[in-house]
Amino acid sequence: MTIHQLAMANTPLNEQLGQKLMLDFRYFCENGKSSACRTPMKKLPKALAQVITKYHIGGVILFAENVQDIAQIIELNKALQSAAKQPLFIAIDQEGGRVARINREVATSFTGNMSIGATYPKHGTFYATEVAKAIGKELNSLGVNVNFAPTVDVNMNAENPVINVRSFSENPDEVAKLGAAQVTAFENERVISALKHFPGHGDTHIDSHTGLPKVTHTQDTIWHNDLAPFKYIIDTHAPGMIMTAHIQYPALDNSELTNKHGQKMLKPATMSRAIMHDLLRTKLGYEGVIVTDALDMAGISDFFTPDQAVIETFKAGVDIALMPIAIRTPHDIQKLDSLISSLVTAANTQELNKHDIAQSATRIATLKQRFLNTSTHPSINIAHATLGNPSHRQLEANLAVAAITEVKNSGLLPIKPVSTQPKKTHLHLIMPDTRKCIALEQALQKLSKHAFHITCSSLQGFDPTAANNAIEHADIIIAAHASPQQSAVEIGGMDDVAELSDHGVSRHDQPKVLHQQMSLAKRLKKPVLFISLRAPYEITEYAAISDAILASYAYNIDIDNKNQVSGPAFTALARVILGLDNAQGVLPVTVTLPNK
Repeated sequence: MTIHQLAMANTPLNEQLGQKLMLDFRYFCENGKSSACRTPMKKLPKALAQVITKYHIGGVILFAENVQDIAQIIELNKALQSAAKQPLFIAIDQEGGRVARINREVATSFTGNMSIGATYPKHGTFYATEVAKAIGKELNSLGVNVNFAPTVDVNMNAENPVINVRSFSENPDEVAKLGAAQVTAFENERVISALKHFPGHGDTHIDSHTGLPKVTHTQDTIWHNDLAPFKYIIDTHAPGMIMTAHIQYPALDNSELTNKHGQKMLKPATMSRAIMHDLLRTKLGYEGVIVTDALDMAGISDFFTPDQAVIETFKAGVDIALMPIAIRTPHDIQKLDSLISSLVTAANTQELNKHDIAQSATRIATLKQRFLNTSTHPSINIAHATLGNPSHRQLEANLAVAAITEVKNSGLLPIKPVSTQPKKTHLHLIMPDTRKCIALEQALQKLSKHAFHITCSSLQGFDPTAANNAIEHADIIIAAHASPQQSAVEIGGMDDVAELSDHGVSRHDQPKVLHQQMSLAKRLKKPVLFISLRAPYEITEYAAISDAILASYAYNIDIDNKNQVSGPAFTALARVILGLDNAQGVLPVTVTLPNK
């Protein structure tokens, strides 16, 4: 036992347990009910500083509400570290693409993992490395030292509601190499990476934010697909952290436990010692820190009390419980006191193994010693020069273009003005919402040598009469869709799930309405370009009524004000549509084209 390990073994039990908790302070209200609190915590209040100090809290996770601008983020992170007795893990979900917490106008968000996967056949791991390097530099400059990325789930399910474009590919070898490149790049920038979601979230049709998925793969499929990227990366460059999945894997562990309703159920991977210890630690040889996915997700919270959830994850061999309870008001602090007491009691009654707790605390301390240098502090000037700097923005633009994939083209692309008419060529856009209409319209008008007459139908505020009339008078139809809908992790977390609402055409009906509009265009002999803005599986539904098809894997808008609405994917699409760049991406997942 080293001196460092001996010191941790002799640390009081309550301090060891505090290091094993990572809390979120997304909202905080001095008064009122916790459930009603929606005041973003942008400046650390005294009550929360005292929580970190008193309970020896090991880490916090930041959400979009906590990170408003550069100066505020740095001051908040300094205050968080000042309150901690041990250096604090300050974590964030900054995967890129659809999951990015920092304001897109401030930080470089990129177009996400599947767009990187689309560049792999031509560029190998170049974009994976460079994107992670840029994100790592930006996070490090702010004092954020843990990024819950990369996602190395192998997307094998077209209906996957939560992973889809967050996955690099359906090919486990490509996922492994791209994930390994990102782990290396993040950690070279002194930002701890966290592979997720172990043992794999790629073949689920349920979002674990809203339910408990079950993967029924055989052992052979699990080892050749789900586990393959984790094994490869552990063997080549083991990450500082690995995040668990709230998923049942009966082929890996078919044992049961009793939930809060008194019912027997299969253990989720997060609570399975067979998966977290026997498989991840022993068979795969992982020696780093294991962190749960958020414990407030329905896949856990629907079945277990907070105390029970933490105890079961610790029994499984997990090191850090992420978001075990919500602290939204001073009154909620009592819940943390109760949780710590429950954990101490569980250890003293041998429900939890004290040796395991000490080993876990040692792993956490060792990782902090490797990465958390408290002698340097983030600088506002350096952060301003780093976040969204021109080289990062250019990389973002280059990736967006390199990823655009031409799935079909019957001579429509590149679009040229209709020369037989004296009037401007009329393009009619059919888009999921008005902002995306404006973003593509502005990109086309800005980049084209010829002015277009552009009209647009938004599916959120759909007017069928106006839409039909526009199609009748248009020269070319450009229709776009994003499927599946946003999951809770992309929006921000469980606090936002209940706030989702439908617009003009319901989410459920939007694909049907879009298909009707495109079919009308074809009956009127109008050329139609279809753009898949997200997971490209949906292309199958529209292939027969499209003359050309592009996939962008992203639709994020980085600038949105009175005069400009823009995002890298829309600029890249406009460049390819106009023939300024060639589409060089390759589909990272299998898409069936019935009429190709």
